[in-house]
Amino acid sequence: MSQQSFINAKQGIDANTNGHSNSFQSTKRFYDDVNFPKGFKRCGDFTNKEAELLEQHGQAMKNLANGSQLPCNVDEDQFVNVLQGKKPASTPLELLWSKYCRLAKGKPFYAVVGTIHAPASSKVEIEFDDVEEDASDTDESE
Repeated sequence: MSQQSFINAKQGIDANTNGHSNSFQSTKRFYDDVNFPKGFKRCGDFTNKEAELLEQHGQAMKNLANGSQLPCNVDEDQFVNVLQGKKPASTPLELLWSKYCRLAKGKPFYAVVGTIHAPASSKVEIEFDDVEEDASDTDESE
């Protein structure tokens, strides 16, 4: 495949991602080292295509989500409406962002019954009441 064919194919994929090729453009790649320290591709929760889309368009989606960037076209306006709960997610990027937000909140933690999980800074002290022993268990009666 020639270089020009590769560029045209990539532009076609980008244009079909969310409708317009100029949607969700950002100069910075998006990384979340707090929730996904190994990266989106290596965490196992995203496919390679999802990870690439998230890295490429995630910064713009994050800015739209927190209000630091205003929508500049119909796709971004629809994305903001989805975030506000006015519309259900329907496009690939809207579904991807909702998946990212769900996974970034953290996976549920299931503990064994009876295990105490407290923050490291707080001390948990457990006091036991003195248990009286039965007279039949001891040899005092002899």
